Amino acid sequence: MKAHGYTGQVVSLDQRGLVPITRETVNDKVYAELRRSLIHGVFATGETLRIADLAEKFQTSTMPVRDALSRLVSENALEALPNRSVRVPVITRERLEDLSRARLMIEGQVTLLAMEHLQDEDFRMLRELTESCERSFTTRNPENIRNAIELNHAFHNHIYRAAGSRVMIPVIESLWLQSGPYVQKSAFLHNEQQDPAGTHHHWELIGALERRDGAAAVTALKNDISRAFNLIRAQLDLDEREADVAHDG
Repeated sequence: MKAHGYTGQVVSLDQRGLVPITRETVNDKVYAELRRSLIHGVFATGETLRIADLAEKFQTSTMPVRDALSRLVSENALEALPNRSVRVPVITRERLEDLSRARLMIEGQVTLLAMEHLQDEDFRMLRELTESCERSFTTRNPENIRNAIELNHAFHNHIYRAAGSRVMIPVIESLWLQSGPYVQKSAFLHNEQQDPAGTHHHWELIGALERRDGAAAVTALKNDISRAFNLIRAQLDLDEREADVAHDG
């Protein structure tokens, strides 16, 4: 992503009184790109983000990157370390359970609110996104997995936006921002274990929403969200057992 400096205001060519349109600052663009990347699982849990490397990638000075990282630390998406570096939070059971509970509670309620507003065009879009997600998992490689993560986010986001809640949508965005690296971890665990894409939960959710069956819709959503967190729980259990064996040996 190539960021450009602030260039002032853009007005119509004939300048006949149209309201000037201000462009995003470089700081805003860097923040938006890092935020998008975290939601879509571009960065792994525990990964250290180096200001100089990011500035080079974005072709900016270090100041916009430093500002964006500070904002993301304040949103609990990143954590500051004593040596002044910044990293994606590592996976812990406490954080995993906290994120899981919050997502199940809030996203379930927003799904119920959205259900009555979804129309035929929405269901067509949800089907297309699910089919695209399935195609991405046909060939398991990092690029396709990242694409599947983006499609999964687009699927859920399309439903939640239909709720029209100005209060709860930002809360969900914050939860996705914090859980993006967890979603990435679970997606690669799918790959390692040769799991199916898991889109059957999406199909169940679409069917329940079309029938206006709130209970079934919430169940399908919870199964979908829980699947990713359950994969990580299983991996944590395995890691602990292997550590115990190594310690006893």
